[in-house]
Order: sequence, then structure tokens, then C-alpha cells
Amino acid sequence: MFTIHEARRIITMNPARPFATHVAVRDGRILGVGTLEELAGWGPYRLDRRFADKVLMPGFVEGHSHLAEGVFWEHAYCGWFERMDPDGRVWPGLGTLDAVLARLRSAEAQLTDPAAAVSGWGIDPIYFGEVRLTRHDLDAVSATRPVGVLHASAHILNVNTRALELAGFLRPGIDHPGIPLGDDGLPTGELRGPEAMTPAGRHVGFARFEREGRPGDDCGLGRFARLCVRTGVTTATDLTNQLPEEAVETMLRLTAAPDYPVRIVAFRRFFAVSPAGLVEHAKALRERSTDRLRLGGVKLFADGSIQGFTARLRWPGYYNGRPNGIWYQSPENLTEAIRLALAEGLVVNIHTNGDEAMDMACDCIETVLRERPCPDHRITLQHCQLADQALLARLKKLGVCASLFANHTWYWGDQHCAITVGPERAQRMNPCASALAHGVPIAIHSDAPITPLNPLFTAWCAVNRVTASGRQLARSECIGVEDALRTITVGAAYTLKLDHEIGSIECGKRADFAVLEDDPLELAPERLREVRVWGTVQGGRVFPVTEL
Repeated sequence: MFTIHEARRIITMNPARPFATHVAVRDGRILGVGTLEELAGWGPYRLDRRFADKVLMPGFVEGHSHLAEGVFWEHAYCGWFERMDPDGRVWPGLGTLDAVLARLRSAEAQLTDPAAAVSGWGIDPIYFGEVRLTRHDLDAVSATRPVGVLHASAHILNVNTRALELAGFLRPGIDHPGIPLGDDGLPTGELRGPEAMTPAGRHVGFARFEREGRPGDDCGLGRFARLCVRTGVTTATDLTNQLPEEAVETMLRLTAAPDYPVRIVAFRRFFAVSPAGLVEHAKALRERSTDRLRLGGVKLFADGSIQGFTARLRWPGYYNGRPNGIWYQSPENLTEAIRLALAEGLVVNIHTNGDEAMDMACDCIETVLRERPCPDHRITLQHCQLADQALLARLKKLGVCASLFANHTWYWGDQHCAITVGPERAQRMNPCASALAHGVPIAIHSDAPITPLNPLFTAWCAVNRVTASGRQLARSECIGVEDALRTITVGAAYTLKLDHEIGSIECGKRADFAVLEDDPLELAPERLREVRVWGTVQGGRVFPVTEL
């Protein structure tokens, strides 16, 4: 006995049969797609009509996200934009630094442990002009507790004096590009990049940017999963995890639960380890993969964040004259990590925001591929925000995929025009249409928690390219709704080397569906973000939003 689900329409993402009304599921996989009469030929079945007035799509694939989207909700949200938490509560945005400090003070007042840290996340000083938080501002929240607030980019952390003391940073004469000093010769409290952030982060709730599986801790997996169901996601990545043993054991245990609704694809981050150590760890982890926890990929970093001024830009650099950003890894280390990873058949992702960082990453990839051709490596450059036509042509030549940060247009498009890269380069940021025209395989992503996890909103951003003020950037780079839906389904699956299992609704693939109240192909393109999600089906198991 198997189940046949009836739907108002099924958008399959399979060009051989793009639409259907019924899908048959057996043992968590798709037996067939078509009409009821066709599927009945498989034998005895049970007809499930609960989706008869719904639209089914392949479960959305979030190709760049982090479990920190679940972890961070333990802390005070301090972002500029309003945001929905995993339980569906909408938190208002904070329009002034005074409002940020007030929310942190409110969080401090709720603490009962006198040694506990005050932690906030999501702040973005780019909206506050030239005013920056200092350790003295955060001392006003508490002079005795460590206080820290992570920027929206997650590439910068502001801490108070106590946190600097605990990190060993409250001393004169520090010479590090990620630790700016004030007029008194002491750190201002702003820490840039992982080397500077990590020693203080462990004291303010951001140990290596996210909790790593302490006993009894769920690594944010529960909250993260609820957000996935609310937004139609059935497969999501975790791209900034060092995957220590405690975290892996916790992730294996929780994802194996009968009611865990998401497949997590966790990449081992290149940090505090040699290239050989990175690849050996990832290779060992790959052998422990399950259906709902895929291990064995590696995540490399070239630079930081554009809006945080830590990304590496080509000449002439930042529009407002700020110094160029920070290199996170040397070309030698990046090349060696790529070389060793490809030799072991590991999937490689590389963080590249600036165009200079993309140049460096492509140089490293080209060096390795000349030594050892690898025709289906699926190396993916993450973000690729300043890719120009020449870089896209180079990606195509190298067989490299691009995962574009489409949400940036809405959240920072106005600031990119006015402050970071200037109006000309901002017009071409996240060039989805040009990437498709060059034949580069693409996905689009939220980078949650940097921006909210919501693939339909990300697709809306790629289709409309509208900033928060209503300005449209480069209409020529807008893509159609069907192409946008492809990038959050089979396109993202391709970059993860999972397109043989997920990303479309067709015989043999996993029974992963996004269940929608509205048909995204019937709404006007500017209304794509309004599509309502009823819930998900993951591995044949049904998860309504109403039961979260």
C-alpha cells in the first residue's frame, strides 16, 4: 500500500513533465507523478486529499544558511528590520543605537546568574551613519558582565570592557587589522574577522559564532527546524560549523528523531586547523552521514563582508574611502585545501563577497584544476556579489557554481549605492540574469541568520531587485519567476551535489515538498513574497505549520 497525494497543481521542476495533479509516495520516496489513473497502475493505494486545494513544489533547498539562525534567538535581536522568530512572533526593528542599547538593558534585567553574559545580534551600524558602538556604550548596559552584540554580517562583534578583559585584549599596543584602537591606545570594542572575534566571542555567547553541541544543547536544531517548516524548506545547509564531536553526536541524535522535519547539510569550516587536518576531518565525517544529516563538505573563506567593510574589493576599493577588507586565508592555504578536498571527492564551498576575493579564489581553483582536472567538482563560490561579466565567464570556464546573495538587494542595496561600492557597481551586484546567460549553474540564498530564512522572499528579491526604499537596481539582472523557483529547488540541490535526490518532483527522488496555499506562477512577480506556506512534506512525513 502506498499513498497518492492530490493537489490543485504540482510544479515539478522536471521539464519532461512540468505540471501534474497527483504524486505517489512509498517509503519516503516518489513512486510517480501524473494523473490518478496513471499512478493507480502501481497497485493498491490510499488517496490523501488534504492538499487538494494546495500547490505542491519540490521542498525548498536553502543552499547557504547556518544553524545559528536557531541558536541566536536565545539572544536579544537588535536588527534594523522587523523579524519573525521560530515561534512566529514578529520582533520590531530598532531604528536607533539608543533603542539597541535599551533592548540589551532589558535583556540584562532578565538575567538571574550574576556571571551570565548579555548577548545581542543583528545590529548593522551602516544604517546609523558614521556612529559606531564602542566598549563604553556597552559598558552602560553592564560594567560587570561581559556584553557583546554581533553585527548582521556576523563578521564583526562589538563587546564591552569586561569582555575585552576576559579575552586578554584590554591592553595597549595591539597590532592587528581586526582590532581597531581608540585615541587612548586601547581597543574600541569592535572586533573584525574570526581571529579577533573568537577570543571574545566565547565570553559573550558566540563561541566560534555559534554554540557547538554542549551536553544537553540542541545546537539550535529545534528552532531552526521550525523556521524551515514555516518557509517551505526541507533541506538546509549549515556552513559555519567546526563540527566538534559533541556537536556531531547531538546533530546525529536529533535529526534521527521521527519528527525532525529537515535534512541538514553541514560543512566543516576551515578555521583553526591545517588544510590536511580540515580534509581528514571532513572525510571522516562523511562516513557518518545519514539521510537527514549529510556530512563531508568543506567551507573555505577568502574575505569578509561588504557592508562590514571587511570584504576585499578591486581598485578603486570602497566608495566612501574606507580601507580595503581582510583576507581570511592565504592563497597558499586556500589552494592546498582545494587540492586535498578534490582529491578526496569532497564538495567545496568558498566564501567570496568582493571581486578581488573572487579573483583570488578563481586563481586557486585554476591552479588545482591544471594539476588535476576534475570535470564534476561542483565547487561553489558563495555570495559572488561583485561578479562582473569577465568573472562570470571565468566561472563558466572553470566549471564553478555561483550561489548569489539575492537578499542583499533589499537589505543593503541603498547602502551599497550610497556608501560601500557606489551606484555603478551596486547596479550589477548579485547578477543572476548574467550568470544564467553565461551558463553558470546558480543558486540563491539568505545566508540566515544574516538575513531571514525564506526562499520565496529570496526568489522575490532575484525577480524584482528592489531595495528597501523602493529603488530597482539593474532591471536587466532581474530573472523570471520560473528561473527564480529553479534556483531555490534543483539549482541549489545541484550546488550541493544532491540533485539526483532532491530539487524536483519525479520518480525515484525523495518525497520532499513545499506545500503552498498560493500558486507562485499565478501571482504577479511583485507578489511572489506573499505566497503563503501551509507546511512541508519531508521524506513522505507531513509537517503543517499549524502544528509547530
